Amino acid sequence: MDNSIDLHVHSIYSDGSDKPEQIVSLAQRLNLKALSLTDHDSVEGIPAMQTSCELAGIEFVPGIELSTDYEGHEIHILGYCFDYKNAHFNEILESNVKARDVRTERILSALRDKGLDITLEALYLRNPCAVITRAHIATYLYETGQLKCRKEAFDKYIGDGKCCHFKREKINSINAINLIHSVNGIAVIAHPPLYKLDAKDLDRIISIFKDNGLDGIEGVYSTYHNDDMYMMQKLAAKYDLLMTGGSDYHGSNKPFIHLGSGRGNLHVPYDFFDKLKNYSIK
Repeated sequence: MDNSIDLHVHSIYSDGSDKPEQIVSLAQRLNLKALSLTDHDSVEGIPAMQTSCELAGIEFVPGIELSTDYEGHEIHILGYCFDYKNAHFNEILESNVKARDVRTERILSALRDKGLDITLEALYLRNPCAVITRAHIATYLYETGQLKCRKEAFDKYIGDGKCCHFKREKINSINAINLIHSVNGIAVIAHPPLYKLDAKDLDRIISIFKDNGLDGIEGVYSTYHNDDMYMMQKLAAKYDLLMTGGSDYHGSNKPFIHLGSGRGNLHVPYDFFDKLKNYSIK
């Protein structure tokens, strides 16, 4: 993996299975040159990741992934190179986690009504550092023998539109971009092809986001086909956006996604990281 990097990675501090130190150890074995930790609504893993990268000789920038809403579409905004110690920023993250917990409690109550044995306390006992997500719910139900597999949880109960699914209140996408800028960060739209927007709508939204400060677009990602990559390159050129890329690694929680290589053929070039670093000091 000469000159490969990974700028989209999750740890135990959101919905990944690995500690930051384990991720860095794996990255070192894979000869990755640079990393960013992009946990959901959490910066708790950044200090350990940064220290481990320094010891391993791997370059690092702090990151985060925010779940946002725009015109009824859930859109994820990545933040890079920001002041993760900023007190106001961390207060907002804490409120986001509380909103997640309120939604999670509604899901768990509905699951209990269906005869399943699960509580928020039990989830936090198993995942003390995590921002609890539906992935944790699915894993708990599987590991406690209540379901045959994690997929069954989504297919039958907690997937979008299923009987125990509830939406949660999310920050507006443009407000998220402004929030990242308020702590001197770089705002990047994550994996646009996953939002299932047609080309015209996606172009329109990227244009609006650019007018409101969007800095970059995730140009390389585990699930992209060649057409997706070509579209991201065109949008990046059209709107003068940085390109970033990553695997969306979650460890054993998504065993088919591998650090640095995604589904096996992912390559995020070091040039992306170099441009990101230079952009951050403009």
